[in-house]
Amino acid sequence: MDVVPLLMLVAGSAAVAGAARRTPVSAPLLLVAAGLGASYLPGVPDYTLDPHVVLPLVLPPLLHTAALDSSYLDLRANLRPVALLSVGYVLFATLAVGWFAYLVVPGLPLTAALVLGAVVAPPDAVAATAIARRVGLPGRITTILQGESLVNDATAITAYKVALAATVGAGATWADGLEEFAVAAFGGVGVGLVLMVPLHWLRIRLRDPLLQNTLSLLIPFVAYAAAEEVGASGVLAVVVVALYLGHRSWQVDFATRLQEAAVWKMVAFALESAVFALIGLQLPVVLRGLGAYGMGEAAWYAVAVFLAVVAARFVWVYPATFIPRWLSARIREREPDTDWTAPLIVGWAGMRGVVSLAIAFSIPEVVDGEQFPARNLVLFLTFSTVIGTLVVQGLTLPVLIRLLRLPGKDARTATLAEAQAQNEASRAAERRLDELLADERNALPQPLAERLRTVLERRRNAVWERLGAVNELTGESVDDTYRRLSREMIEAEREVFVALRNERRIDDEMLRVLLRRLDLEEAAAYREEAVD
Repeated sequence: MDVVPLLMLVAGSAAVAGAARRTPVSAPLLLVAAGLGASYLPGVPDYTLDPHVVLPLVLPPLLHTAALDSSYLDLRANLRPVALLSVGYVLFATLAVGWFAYLVVPGLPLTAALVLGAVVAPPDAVAATAIARRVGLPGRITTILQGESLVNDATAITAYKVALAATVGAGATWADGLEEFAVAAFGGVGVGLVLMVPLHWLRIRLRDPLLQNTLSLLIPFVAYAAAEEVGASGVLAVVVVALYLGHRSWQVDFATRLQEAAVWKMVAFALESAVFALIGLQLPVVLRGLGAYGMGEAAWYAVAVFLAVVAARFVWVYPATFIPRWLSARIREREPDTDWTAPLIVGWAGMRGVVSLAIAFSIPEVVDGEQFPARNLVLFLTFSTVIGTLVVQGLTLPVLIRLLRLPGKDARTATLAEAQAQNEASRAAERRLDELLADERNALPQPLAERLRTVLERRRNAVWERLGAVNELTGESVDDTYRRLSREMIEAEREVFVALRNERRIDDEMLRVLLRRLDLEEAAAYREEAVD
């Protein structure tokens, strides 16, 4: 096995994603553009997207880390709009885009057109949420987009299987299709419910952070494989397990949480970067397969299907937003009021991604001894739709958000809520400290006891200080200055430790112990700053 192309892909995509952080353009767009540009460079190998790798090996960890970072409570509060998008919209788009392609493309069978509709139906919210976080979308819209992306892949994959079965002449009845959906949905959720409690129990019983994080890396693959083995949706199983584990992550050992957050952040960064670069690198593969279709003819079909995909989302989103509110007083009471701007953003944030391409590449070339009808054209139309949505909608979504001037997250209100929460927690910790110190077995010298109280006081005041006045010379709050000076002091200590090692006054093992102590202290300050 030649590992050089894989290393080139991972290293190149990571470099582009890192560079994107210094530009106003989101990383997914730059990665796709870099992939398109690199696909015709001399010496760049063919990177054919393998669905047998993407679906079982790339999709589970991406879903897992997205679900871990999602809020179970927020998703439950927005279950209705999330379900309407992740299930209702995907099925509607499958039928609407499929029927449109059947009418536009001469000779394309309806069943093959429905396969195309299912393939391009699920949006990939990685690009949309990346933009949303950068420009500061309201939290509810971001939650809805994230929730949609967690479940819609399962709906699309099941719809694809049903349409493919109809194409080969098996399982083409409505009853069989409904049965396929029921088995996939309820089976996937069921497998997730069965696995989530024992997996969490095992996590909190393991005492070694290395073993706990090894288990964490295996969990999404175990959930996906177990569900797929019984014919259920692996996507739903992964999401259910991850939402449960994320909701109860506070019960896991602190060292495990610190390592797990860093590990999954790195995994998500590497995989997301690689898959978006892979999308652009598929151009030569897709164009070579056009065969009998001319480039001009295929381009016209591509534009038509792209417009149908964009239009279908708006046709679904606006009625799904307002009709239930008009019909149900309970919905109006439970959900916040909205206007035309929110569904406009949700409708335009419909960028497609690697899952659509992976499903398209899984279409068999031969069915019952005959070529799958227009398989190459379906691949091209999928590719062009993915690229079109990423480029057109991805580039214009930030502009649209700024033009609409949607109210983003109020930083002062969020800081005030954080300060109040920290104040309550610190007071509870102070009461607990008093209880512990009252026990003779916990007796401490007065300076050490006061040090514990000082830590609590510092933690309580740190958030309030961010709301106070700033230094006129530096623009920093008192807390910012405190953390900066703390980092400078740590750096001074670090330089001394290294010098002592170089002078052979301490050995390397002691140096690592001392540096780790400083690293943990600096990491705590960095995490507080990152939350700000």
